[in-house]
Amino acid sequence: MNRVKSFTCVSCQAQYGSLPSTYTCPACGGILDVVYDYGSIDGGLLVRSLASNPDRSIWRYEDLLPVTPGGPRPKLRVGGTPIYRARRLAEEIGLSDVFVKDDGVNPTASLKDRASAVAVAMALEAGAEVISCSSTGNAASSCAGCAASVGLPAVIFVPERAPAGKLAQLRIFNAIVIRVQGSYRDAFNLSREAIGRYGWYNRNAAINPYMVEGKKTVSFEICEELGSALPDWVVVSVGDGCTVAGVWKGFRELHNIGVIPRTPRILGVQAEGSNPISVSFRTQMPMQPGHEDTIADSIAVGEPRNPVKAVNAVRDSGGTMIDVSDEEILSAMRLLGRTAGVFGEPAGVAGLAGLARAVREGIIDSSASACAIVTGNGLKDIQTGIRAAGEPITIPPDIALLERELARVAPSVLS
Repeated sequence: MNRVKSFTCVSCQAQYGSLPSTYTCPACGGILDVVYDYGSIDGGLLVRSLASNPDRSIWRYEDLLPVTPGGPRPKLRVGGTPIYRARRLAEEIGLSDVFVKDDGVNPTASLKDRASAVAVAMALEAGAEVISCSSTGNAASSCAGCAASVGLPAVIFVPERAPAGKLAQLRIFNAIVIRVQGSYRDAFNLSREAIGRYGWYNRNAAINPYMVEGKKTVSFEICEELGSALPDWVVVSVGDGCTVAGVWKGFRELHNIGVIPRTPRILGVQAEGSNPISVSFRTQMPMQPGHEDTIADSIAVGEPRNPVKAVNAVRDSGGTMIDVSDEEILSAMRLLGRTAGVFGEPAGVAGLAGLARAVREGIIDSSASACAIVTGNGLKDIQTGIRAAGEPITIPPDIALLERELARVAPSVLS
């Protein structure tokens, strides 16, 4: 059996021995958190078992996941993504040390695969015949890909602004794609109504508490990979709030069972054009719906469903939140590419943009170390990538013209 002990409402603190059929708190409608029997987990034994485990996927952390040991799993290998020490990036930002956790190399090219792998596993355990979710893009494609790997039909709802690359992924995975004429809020509301009517398994991270459990595995990997070099800060972009909640929960759980001696502080980053959670964090007021006006489509969420978990995560870590402009995001795409060789999509590098701003503004001291989680690959949104980097040089096959253009744009390569 798995080690899930209970479910606790993050709003009213009500506790439930099993997951309610609605997935949310029956008393107040709040989001639930999964609580494990931590007393039954020996941190030292866990570390030793991980050291001898050749499986590099998220399932190596089965003891801290809600799945049944030996139960059904999607066929894609999710997790085990690389982490790089980026010295040139650290120098340009002005920090002592910077690591880059590249989750864009997951099977469908985003961190959301971690949540979707758990979602599909839980759907299979429940005997579900269809899985469904709404998404700005990455959660949708990850859900569809993981579901396709086991032949589980997926019905996906996206707002009409979803990038072409993500729509292409969805269709290649044979998902039934509903492109809703409206915002993410409209897509979410329609998906919720349809899921309730037809009884599909609900993968929506805003509702299903198991999604945070998959996302927290990125923190488990950071702790394993960096060991005593665990950074002072971990930086993550924020949309619905589920990812940053998962990142913090992963660190908190490993600290609680004695695997790590301390926890990093969390810097949550939102786009200026879609920042209701960071506004709530700064004002200490309940979140109010906001706009969805940013190039970072994966975090363009006007009405986040997990704001309480997100705000609590950042606050409990001793961290803070910051907003960045679209121009800062474009700059961060170029910075990450030229200093670390990693191509991140706009939402994937929003955290890095926030880290750079936090250092400039003195929020993070230059002596600190940080790990930026790149949550999605830049190939998800090629148009914005070209906008960030510019068009290539186009010339006839003429060496004189080549030399003239190189002298203009990159004279150093001619020396």
